[in-house]
Amino acid sequence: MAKQPESPKNKTIADKVSDLRAKRAELEFGGGKERIDKQHAGGKLTARERVARLVDRGSFQEIGLFALHRATYFGMAEKKLPADGVVTGCATIDGRLVHLASQDFTVLGGAAGETHSKKVADMLSLSLKTGSPFIFINDSGGARVQEGIDSLAGYARVFYNNVMLSGTVPQISLICGPCAGGASYSPALTDFVIQTRQAQMFITGPQVIKQVTGEVVSAEELGGAQSQMNNAGVVHLIAQNDDEALQLCRRLLSFMPANNLEDPPRMPFNARMKSDPDMNGIVPVDPKVAYDVRNVLARVVDYQDFLEIQSGFAPNIVIGFGRLQGRPVGIVANQPYVLAGALDIDASDKSARFVRFCNAFNIPLLTFVDVPGFLPGVEQERGGIIRHGAKLLFAYSAATVPKITLVLRKAYGGAYIAMCSKGLGADRVVSWPTAEIAVMGAEGAAEIVFRHEIDAAEDQAARRKELVDEYRETFANPYVAAGRRLVDDIIEPAETRKYLAQALESLHTKRELRPQKKHGLIPL
Repeated sequence: MAKQPESPKNKTIADKVSDLRAKRAELEFGGGKERIDKQHAGGKLTARERVARLVDRGSFQEIGLFALHRATYFGMAEKKLPADGVVTGCATIDGRLVHLASQDFTVLGGAAGETHSKKVADMLSLSLKTGSPFIFINDSGGARVQEGIDSLAGYARVFYNNVMLSGTVPQISLICGPCAGGASYSPALTDFVIQTRQAQMFITGPQVIKQVTGEVVSAEELGGAQSQMNNAGVVHLIAQNDDEALQLCRRLLSFMPANNLEDPPRMPFNARMKSDPDMNGIVPVDPKVAYDVRNVLARVVDYQDFLEIQSGFAPNIVIGFGRLQGRPVGIVANQPYVLAGALDIDASDKSARFVRFCNAFNIPLLTFVDVPGFLPGVEQERGGIIRHGAKLLFAYSAATVPKITLVLRKAYGGAYIAMCSKGLGADRVVSWPTAEIAVMGAEGAAEIVFRHEIDAAEDQAARRKELVDEYRETFANPYVAAGRRLVDDIIEPAETRKYLAQALESLHTKRELRPQKKHGLIPL
C-alpha cells in the first residue's frame, strides 16, 4: 500500500523549519544553474552576488522573497518566478543603513511586472520613511509584456516614488545589464547613474530605430556606457565590470549623508596644515596657455583623492567630490584644457545639476574659476545657451550651503558671474594674484575702449599692445575687485589648501533663510 503524504497537522516544528529552508534555498537559487552559468559566462554577477558584494558582510535582510505575481495570460499562471525577478531588502554599507533592489536577469530576463515593480516601490518608500539611501541595480529586459498595462502601472509607481525621494535621500542606479524602454527613466530620475561597459541603456533599441528611421546603429553606439555619458549626459560613472561598479557605489556613498537632514560624514584627518610651494607655479601666468585644472584640485583635497563625476560629458567643466580636512565637499571647476574652460550648454547643465545635488544634501561647494566667458557661436545661441546658462545662475543663487569661490586666472563677463561670484551669494571669494577679473579679456576690451586711438596711431600694432597692457594693468587684476569687496582676499597659491580649509571650518555652521514657497522655477 502506497504511503500517504504526511498531513500538515502531523508535521513537527522541525519538519516545518526544514520545509522553510528548502523553499528559501530554491527561491534564492533564482532561475537555476543553467541561467546562472550563462550570466557568469557573460561576465556578469547574479542579482544576489551583487548585493552580497555591495553591502557589509552579513547585513542584508531580504524583504519580499516569497512574493508572487498574479498574471494568468499567456501561460503565466504556470510560471513560478523566484522573488518575482527582483531581490529587495535593507542592509548596511560602511555601517550605514541603505535600502536596495537588484533585478535578477536569470528569472524571465529580469522583466518587470506588477509585483516586481511594487517590491521596488516598497523599498523606495522604506528609504523615505527611514531616511536612508536607495540603490537600484538594473539588469532587465524591460516591461513584462505578458502582464500588459499592469507592468506599465508598476513602472509609474516606481517613477513616482523616485520623485518623492528626490532631494530627501540619495538615490544611485547601477546599470549592470539591459535597461531599455520605460525602465531607463527610473535611473534618469535618480541622482547618480553608474553603468558597466557590458550594459546598454536606451529608450528604443537599434532594431526599432532601423524600422522607423532606416538608420543603422549598434547597441554599443546607441546605449553603451561611453555613449550614454559622453553624448547623452545620462551616466555619471563608468565601470569596467560589476565589481568595479559596486565599489564605485560604495565610494560615492561615502561622500553623502544618509538624508537631507544630516551633514555628510566627516572622516578623521590629523595631518598638519602646511604650505605647498609647488602650487605657486602650477598655473601658467599667460592666460593663453592651457593646463589641467585637475592637477590643482588634487593638491587641494585630502590625499589627492578626487572623485570626478561625468568626466566624458562637457569636459570643459570638472565636477566631483573630495574632502578637505575630512569634510566632504562638492567641487566645480573650469577646465582650461578644453575649450579654454568656456561655459557652453552642456557644461551649464552638468554643473547646475551637481550644484543642486550638493545643496540638497548639505555638501559645501568649492568653485575654481578660470573662464573666458560663455562659448560663442550660432549653434550655442540656437541651442538655448541663454536658457541653459541661466540654470547655473539659478542653481548657485538658490544654494544655501557654504559656497567658497577661488579665482585662479581668467574670470570674464557673464561667465564670471555664473561661476558663483559674490553677487550670487558666495560666502567667500578669494583669488590668486594671477587672476584677471573683468568684463572681457584685455585684448577685446582695448579694441572697444581705445579703438579711435589705435586707428589714429602710426604704429597701430605697438599702440594696441601698449593700450592692452594698460587696460590689463588697470582692470584685469584682482586688486580692483578686492577694492570693491567683490573679492575677500588675494592669497598666495601655496596657501590655498590651508585657506580653504579654514574658511570651510568657519562656515560649516552657516544658516541661511529663504522666502517660503513651494519651489523656485528653474529655467528648464
